[in-house]
Amino acid sequence: MPLNVPIFLTWLRIAMIPLVVGLFYLPDTWLSVSVRDTLAAVAFIVAALTDWFDGWLARRWNQTSAFGAFLDPVADKLMVCAALIVLLDLSRVDAFISLIIIGREITISALREWMAKIGASASVAVHWLGKFKTAAQMVAIPCLLYDQTLFGLSTRVWGNVLIVVAAVLTVWSMLYYLQRAWPAIREKAG
Repeated sequence: MPLNVPIFLTWLRIAMIPLVVGLFYLPDTWLSVSVRDTLAAVAFIVAALTDWFDGWLARRWNQTSAFGAFLDPVADKLMVCAALIVLLDLSRVDAFISLIIIGREITISALREWMAKIGASASVAVHWLGKFKTAAQMVAIPCLLYDQTLFGLSTRVWGNVLIVVAAVLTVWSMLYYLQRAWPAIREKAG
């Protein structure tokens, strides 16, 4: 396993997951709800920024690796799924929305693994739909974690709008990837 700055940032993102989740298990006497929510949102934003930054550094410094390409999406999926479960527990996101997003992440991960195994991973390469889905999630989730008014706007309202947009893009991108993979699946499964 190579260890460089981009991979370290990816590991840092994974290590931040228990921090974000753990904040919601602290006694209310330790932190007020608003401070807890603020810290969780900030930690999620920092983790999300490392997602962009580690990829940028890996390309810029020519430190891309097969392990980094594997670990980066795993870190993203763990981070999003953990945050959605916390938000579900707090009744800040609908169970159906969480199920759609988490189910898609599992489905597309399995699809990518299968396509790599049969030598057809190019057919499920990252597409702009997936990038927009990720962007919508990465803005919606901290808005829902924060759950306060910011500049006179309710972050819960904006977070709910964006998480629905993310869910729609989630289904759309999943259908796109399945359609792209279907010919290879049909050929290999038959």
